[in-house]
Amino acid sequence: MQHEDMLRMANQIASFFNGSGPEAAVKDAADHISKFWDPRMRTMLLAHLETGGEGLDATIVKAAALIKRPKTADA
Repeated sequence: MQHEDMLRMANQIASFFNGSGPEAAVKDAADHISKFWDPRMRTMLLAHLETGGEGLDATIVKAAALIKRPKTADA
C-alpha cells in the first residue's frame, strides 16, 4: 500500500464517523481500523502517527491510542 493511499483511507474513515460527534467518532474510527485494517496497514498508520501524523484528520490522531496494535514477530 502506498503511503498516500493509507492517509486517504484513514481520512475517509474519519470523515464518515465525524458526523456522530467527536467522542463517538474517535471510538468508532479506532474500532473500524482495528477490525478491518490488516496488521501491515495498521503498522503503517501507527508509524506515521508516531512521527506526528501529518496529513491525518484529528479524529484519527486522537484514535491512535485506541487502535489495536499488531502483534510483532517477537511477541
